[in-house]
Amino acid sequence: MDIESLFSVKGKVVLVTGGGRGVGEMIATGFVTNGAKVYISSRDVKACEETAKALTARGPGQCIAIPGDLSKYDECIRLAKEIEKREPVLNVLVNNSGATWGASLAEYPDSAFTKLLTLNVQRVFTLTQALMPLIEKGGKRDGCGRVINIGSINGVSVPAMETFAYSASKAALHQLTRHLAAFVDGSVTVNALALGPFRSKMMKSTLEAGEEVIAGGLPSKRIGNPSDVAAATLWLSGKGGEWITGTVIPIDGGSLLTGSKL
Repeated sequence: MDIESLFSVKGKVVLVTGGGRGVGEMIATGFVTNGAKVYISSRDVKACEETAKALTARGPGQCIAIPGDLSKYDECIRLAKEIEKREPVLNVLVNNSGATWGASLAEYPDSAFTKLLTLNVQRVFTLTQALMPLIEKGGKRDGCGRVINIGSINGVSVPAMETFAYSASKAALHQLTRHLAAFVDGSVTVNALALGPFRSKMMKSTLEAGEEVIAGGLPSKRIGNPSDVAAATLWLSGKGGEWITGTVIPIDGGSLLTGSKL
């Protein structure tokens, strides 16, 4: 029961969607730093390739970019086939790609629901479904078959902003997590992280407008650090997390305790 055996991801094969920047980059960094082979994919080709190069140079693990627009069904299938060509198993899939949309109730566009429910929920299912045979192989061969969905506290409590499609999509993602966990092979776990405020492109304008107020309203009195989300994914991916499935775990600095709204 030593730390190395409980939490090691050395040599594991990982895919992090939206891994070119923000929370996805934080997660990918945690895996690479601990010796995993990490594939990252996002629509931003430049960010994806630059991050992969920087993380590989940092090591000791490796990071490989396979850019793609994961809002599209065919791109999800292409990514899954590309991973299958390169790897005999996939140990960890982190579904992090996502988008948000804010507008007043009167002006909120129908297209926002189409865009966000497709990317934030439907394509998570598409990619997970396509990669599940590889993930099952990872679970049976290495004792490590994991799906980790990146949700949000906005899918648990009502946000202060008028981000209707986003909160609905994250609540749906949390339920999809539970539903998948009940039906996958016993060698695979499926969990979600309900994130609070982290420094990402999605949160950039909100934090610029009032980071001190947001942080001051949290019991922790700070915004999330990269290590906070990386540690949670490493825990779930190691042996120490193998008996945890179907859960939605808040990584939020305590914001759900205080009713803080973002």
